[in-house]
Amino acid sequence: MMKGFFERITSRRREIGERGIFAEMENCLYCGKDLSSAELFERYRICPHCRFHYLLPAYGRIELLADSGSFIEINRTLASLDPLSFSGGASYKKRVFDAQKRTGLSEAVVTGVCQIEGTLTVIVVLDFGFLGGGMGCVVGEKVTLAFEHALKKRLPLVAVVSSSGARVQEGVLSLMQMAKTAAAAKQLCDAGLPFISVLTNPTTGEVYSSFANLADIIMAEPNALIGFAPLRLVAETEGRELPADAHTAESHLKHGMIDAIVERTRLRDLLAILLDLLLSQYRLTLRRRFGPYPPIVPQRESAWQSVQLARHEERPTSLDYIGRITSSFIELHGDRCYGDDNSVVCGLGDIGGEAVVIIGQERGHGEEGKLRRPYPEGFRKAQRAMNLAAKFMLPIITLIDTPGAYPGLEAEERGMGSAIAQCLARMSDLPTPIISVIIGEGGSEGALAFGVADRILMLENAIFSVIPPERAAVLLYRDASRAEEVAPALRLTAEDCKELGVVDVLVPEPKGGAHVAPDEAARQLKKFLLNELVQVQGISANRLVKARYAKFRGMGRYSSRISVAISKERDQLQEYISQRLEEFKEYLPSRAEEVPLEEEKEPLSED
Repeated sequence: MMKGFFERITSRRREIGERGIFAEMENCLYCGKDLSSAELFERYRICPHCRFHYLLPAYGRIELLADSGSFIEINRTLASLDPLSFSGGASYKKRVFDAQKRTGLSEAVVTGVCQIEGTLTVIVVLDFGFLGGGMGCVVGEKVTLAFEHALKKRLPLVAVVSSSGARVQEGVLSLMQMAKTAAAAKQLCDAGLPFISVLTNPTTGEVYSSFANLADIIMAEPNALIGFAPLRLVAETEGRELPADAHTAESHLKHGMIDAIVERTRLRDLLAILLDLLLSQYRLTLRRRFGPYPPIVPQRESAWQSVQLARHEERPTSLDYIGRITSSFIELHGDRCYGDDNSVVCGLGDIGGEAVVIIGQERGHGEEGKLRRPYPEGFRKAQRAMNLAAKFMLPIITLIDTPGAYPGLEAEERGMGSAIAQCLARMSDLPTPIISVIIGEGGSEGALAFGVADRILMLENAIFSVIPPERAAVLLYRDASRAEEVAPALRLTAEDCKELGVVDVLVPEPKGGAHVAPDEAARQLKKFLLNELVQVQGISANRLVKARYAKFRGMGRYSSRISVAISKERDQLQEYISQRLEEFKEYLPSRAEEVPLEEEKEPLSED
């Protein structure tokens, strides 16, 4: 269906010209519905019936994205001069001249500086109407100059891409523009400046395989044709009919290659929020010193009850907490390698007005929560978010809630062990503050991979264990039904973890558990997070990394185990002595009534 559509639209474009398509179109080429009186189509070139996004000229895109009157074009006069004196087919010079006359552009890319809701930004827009948006020498030069301008002025860059690849007429010189633009994009990224790319219909070939894919955040318009090779070449190579969504934005999102699919009507607002978060200059300060945390009085009678509460079907999940503790949250998808794991949620948000990167393990509710576990691509997606936080020096908050990593064969084949190890190692030396919160079930290495943090918080009824009680019961007794008996020995409750020095702070929950009053549970968590965030973000990156290493270096050392054991014995001894003293005090008054301490004695007579 999609392939047939592109054949129809290509044929139609040949008849009336790339720009003329919008002036003469009365019916949608995709669904056939009437477009003559559609305001959505007039302004955004979107069919109001099937929501298909049609081509937009470069200046039309800039008008939709930039603040009114803020765009200043740069390097406008650069134009192609046929560097190879190409002689095949129609004259290349004539084709360029005809494209210039038809579109009003000097080349297939427009670059400049504008404001997007007040944020000064360098913008690069490729126009497919100009020779298919092909990247020749001049396009590569203008794109590179735009990156260099952004680097010089310390500005973010937004690229809106629509291209068919390199220009055959400029031969290998056209191919070299891939290296030039990729190197320029890398310099911008290394300088810690934001780069966001928006892939539109179509984006293929050399542009897709160079600077467009090096952005910090990659978005795409719905149903956009996206891919390395042309769709027809992919079909010929496969020798079979392709799936309906092949080479589309939706397929790329499913396979973890892009962060989000965004309709044109929402793009400007989303770009503005992302730029605000990535360029955030705000940091929390402490107005008055936070008092000591209130002591936690356990609301349950056994470790097994903690297990049940941590696994409760209605217990708030990471997304539940994120929605309550942030005022804005932009979720990012995919590991840029294989897929997008919905059991791991990553994104940019703000808490208390400060931009943060949030990484959460999402179990879902009901029966789904018993089955959903992170895959390797989930851990790789988390690493992407960590690297983003390190680049822009944003604090990281991780929310831990998983029974463990997915133990199946698929996960093994996709590199589960490597993904977890890389996550642990990356967190250990991130130069930005990290706060981890165990909000539910902290299951083994799948939980720890998100828990190498400067401060580790744990909700009152959460659990953290090397192995689930059921599996421990099977290992010890060959009987999973004895899990309740094994649970206390695993020392998995919040109080146990605090006593062992595994967690730093316990967060109280509403009476009966967090699921009883999710809003109150989130309010408490936000209060504790803000306090810890203020404490750690005042520490230099070098000291932060050293302290984090020392923290985990000391866990499990023999001396610390002896210290914990002695401390426990001392507490028990003090409690025993106190009880004996109380008994003795009760005993003293009763004896005093029977035998006075001092008795009056009659003086001895002389006799």
